Amino acid sequence: MMGLPAGHVTAIPGLSRSAQLKALGNGVVPQQAEAAIRHLAGRALGRRAAA
Repeated sequence: MMGLPAGHVTAIPGLSRSAQLKALGNGVVPQQAEAAIRHLAGRALGRRAAA
């Protein structure tokens, strides 16, 4: 599921598979983005990241 609602890109009528992949691009899934922000915020505040 990768953190996006079902059909986020695939439920668009008439959108080909290649167009779906292009629309997604090199995007980061929400969970990865959240983990990165938490890690960087912890470093900025001098805290150790939680495992």
